[in-house]
Amino acid sequence: MKEQLQHKIDFKTKPLRSLGKLEEVALKIGMIQNTLTPELKNPTHLVFAADHGLADEGVSPYPKEVTYQMVMNFLNGGAAINIFCRQNDIKLKVIDAGVDFDFPAESNLIHEKIARGSKNILKEPAMSMETCQQAMDKGKEILNAEFDKACNIISFGEMGIGNTSAAALLLNKFTGLAIEECTGRGTGHNDAGLKKKISILKEASTKHQVNSPKEILAAYGGLEIAMMCGAMLQAKENNMTILVDGFIVTSALLVAYEMDKSILDNCIFCHHSQEKAHKHMLAHMGVEALVNLNMRLGEGTGAAVVYPIIKSAVLFLNEMASFEDAGVTNKD
Repeated sequence: MKEQLQHKIDFKTKPLRSLGKLEEVALKIGMIQNTLTPELKNPTHLVFAADHGLADEGVSPYPKEVTYQMVMNFLNGGAAINIFCRQNDIKLKVIDAGVDFDFPAESNLIHEKIARGSKNILKEPAMSMETCQQAMDKGKEILNAEFDKACNIISFGEMGIGNTSAAALLLNKFTGLAIEECTGRGTGHNDAGLKKKISILKEASTKHQVNSPKEILAAYGGLEIAMMCGAMLQAKENNMTILVDGFIVTSALLVAYEMDKSILDNCIFCHHSQEKAHKHMLAHMGVEALVNLNMRLGEGTGAAVVYPIIKSAVLFLNEMASFEDAGVTNKD
């Protein structure tokens, strides 16, 4: 199939390789779907929200109340991710994976709260192994619910004050990079705040003896990251196209990658986050992002904004004439 797809791409009415990364995306999606005429069906974006116990130590300039306030903003349609999903006809679902707040039962929210946030990593593992597995299993269930509605392309977003710290610690554990290299400004730390964050994460990184990917995820991750990780692994099992956003979402993918390297066959890395350590995650997996828009908002906004590029890749593959079709002379 790869040779057939490449031939189809190469013989479109264009100079060879002139559509650049669009050609790579078209080839990848064709390979995922094992067809010369791939389709993007019912694109869906899942935003997982959870609180982090480590936020109590001041690793973010924002209080943890912002997590539930932003979830309410998502539900009211006022956040950036709402705008970009509406723009691109992407179905948006918001999941309470572990927010320390009681949302109204009637709200348009997927209520799957595992706990009221993860634990303070300085004092104990973020999650027990049982809680971590429960979150991963729930992520798989949520993903399968969308797959059963004929969705074949999925993207992920997150909300959780303190989750850049969790992502930094995961990167540190999986790569051995120094905490300084793994830690960025998150939601906007000044120099003093960044210095404090690095100090806290250095201490946290030595607290737990862990080896396996799941042990690392349980000790240093978050409920939303664990749920995303489970959903990503299930998306791979379902042979869906996975659109990967920035630093936090890639941290969940990093865990999934350590569990199943072949997940990369189904992943398109949408944007290069301005959060400085994202480049280290991409390098560790040997992948490149499609664009760099200097974004670092989170919510999965990078994936939603890049979706039209993904769509363009499939459309040119399916609808652009070949040299033979158009009666255009190809080069010798």
